Amino acid sequence: MVRQGFFGKVDFAVIEATRITEDGKIVPTSSVGNNSAYCEVADKIIIEVNSWQSEELEGMHDIWLVPPLPNRIPVPITNAGDRIGTSYIEVDQSKIVAIVETDAPDRNAPFKAPDEVSEQIAGHFLDFLENEVKAGRLAYDRYVMQSGVGNVPNAVMAGLMESKFENIQAYTEVIQDGMVDLIDAGKMTVASATSFSLSPEYAEKMNNEASRYRDSIILRPQSISNHPEVIRRVGLIATNGLIEADIYGNANSTHINGSRLMNALGGSGDFTRNAFVSSFISPSEAKGGAISAIVPFVSHVDHTEHDAMVFVTEY
Repeated sequence: MVRQGFFGKVDFAVIEATRITEDGKIVPTSSVGNNSAYCEVADKIIIEVNSWQSEELEGMHDIWLVPPLPNRIPVPITNAGDRIGTSYIEVDQSKIVAIVETDAPDRNAPFKAPDEVSEQIAGHFLDFLENEVKAGRLAYDRYVMQSGVGNVPNAVMAGLMESKFENIQAYTEVIQDGMVDLIDAGKMTVASATSFSLSPEYAEKMNNEASRYRDSIILRPQSISNHPEVIRRVGLIATNGLIEADIYGNANSTHINGSRLMNALGGSGDFTRNAFVSSFISPSEAKGGAISAIVPFVSHVDHTEHDAMVFVTEY
């Protein structure tokens, strides 16, 4: 929408970098997001060089954008681990009007330890994966996953540690603690995303060991990490959270009582519509049992019954 001009003229892009190369290229930090697109369209660019971010992140990025309309071409990614671009963002240097130095950590929040409910949900989800293997739609060494962010998805990844699944790949939007653990355990071979959402402990670990993780982690522009064409091609199983779901199969991911915004949609729309299997995982109730997450009809529809396929609660 930015590149095609729906928001009008863009005056400034403010971009975070881990460093600027000698020839003026921008090496992104732990989040690529839409920075490439913003740099392309903005009249002026301000670069914030954040020394808190490890310079060893360089080489983890894969920067490539689809040409704008009417010149779009297929995205040449056939596997989650494919690299098709550069390790930096190339910008028109005449646009750069300021470089600001800072040393500021990301706003990382710790994940809660898995509780009984999240462990039950994770167990049911793993049973679902096992049934997909029995049905011949999935193999133990060909699981490509997408995962939303949160304590319950993190519990699912903890459950995968003890599962029969090997050589797991992730083509997702955000990398969180559980994926790092799977990589460390040798259970996950590659994780492709656009950014990290790590606890403070794991963020420090990533900074200290970024050179080791470069072989198995790829950070892309969000328009590629969430691209419908690639999501369909790699045949992933999408797993996202929700606020409420109804008995028809509609899911509300964003609004409380249909009016108060709790989350943005994030990548769940991109992945739910285009995944091989689209699943949602959530406790069946909230606020200590005062509110049911399973309702007759959702107060706001983000994902229709035509796109959502599997719902998993502690029951």
